[in-house]
Amino acid sequence: MWSASIRTPVGELTVFEAEGAIVRLDWGRAQAPDNTPLLQETLRQLEAYFAGSLTVFDLPLNPAGSEFQKAVCAAMSAIPFGETRTYGDIAQELGGAAQPVGNACGANPIPVIIPCHRVLGANGLGGFSGAGGVETKVALLRHEGAAGLLI
Repeated sequence: MWSASIRTPVGELTVFEAEGAIVRLDWGRAQAPDNTPLLQETLRQLEAYFAGSLTVFDLPLNPAGSEFQKAVCAAMSAIPFGETRTYGDIAQELGGAAQPVGNACGANPIPVIIPCHRVLGANGLGGFSGAGGVETKVALLRHEGAAGLLI
């Protein structure tokens, strides 16, 4: 597995590549950064996202998880920049219940790129598994112009 890091407004992010796809994003710095074309493109897209010039990531992704978790990741990826859905909205779309959707969101291995921050609870923000927790979720939503929901 290869990895590379980038400094962002929400902290240092490290992306991981395996078998030609991005498989994970973690907070922190890569121990020994690699320089593959996919990692460089991923860092370029993350930089453009945080600069406000990219609203849709175009990267090969392979999130680990069950078929249900992958379906939740696909549903999250379909939420447009600056918009939100609730866990219940995604559950209804997938024909399931909100709590398992919330669990799948919390297990998202590629946050930011697979935008779990765009998924909210029915009566509040819900959680966020990345570093900084809900504060990072709020920062990402503000970055996308979805902060009106928080006022």
